[in-house]
Amino acid sequence: MSDERYLTFALGKGRLANKTLEKLEMVGITCEEMKDKDSRKLIFVNEELKLRFFLAKGPDVPTYVEYGAADIGVVGRDTILEENRKLYEVLDLGFGKCRMCVCGPESARDLLEHHEMIRVASKYPRIARDYFENKKHQTIDIVKLNGSIELAPIVGLSEVIVDIVETGSTLRENGLVVLEEICPLSARMVVNQVSMQMESKRIQDIIERLRGVC
Repeated sequence: MSDERYLTFALGKGRLANKTLEKLEMVGITCEEMKDKDSRKLIFVNEELKLRFFLAKGPDVPTYVEYGAADIGVVGRDTILEENRKLYEVLDLGFGKCRMCVCGPESARDLLEHHEMIRVASKYPRIARDYFENKKHQTIDIVKLNGSIELAPIVGLSEVIVDIVETGSTLRENGLVVLEEICPLSARMVVNQVSMQMESKRIQDIIERLRGVC
């Protein structure tokens, strides 16, 4: 064990990281240092298992993994699709389930059905463009927003939005509905392409153990 190099995990901050650590504990992978809420450390280590962990903003996780700064990452599938990095998506962890949808007022349904030119607001321009242009073959004008996407069709900035839907309550409260579903989403494990070759045995062991609790 002493000759092994560290395997490094990049975890999306917040609820995603907490749920991931719960899953890892279920298969005997722990990191006591991460339980210290007052710690200002950036890198957390389990010396016995030769594992390192760090927390990152969701959109940065695929970047760390693609460039090999992390061997393994855990992040939402929405981020994987939007970032479009070179990596392997190896496991659906089964939590953080939601949907990527096209939403808007009921009146926008005709525009979608007749493939009219429309404006789409989204935090996820790559996902939106791929869906409309490559799957629906519909021409769109994309407006990237970072805040409350539901506002866009209400104030006339766009006809529809592409956004994550969990319960749909925010949509309903603002007179919007799900018009089309693009894809299901959940937390996924991703692996660096070189690491998957160089550390195949160790990484496959972690994947198989986690598969048993997902």
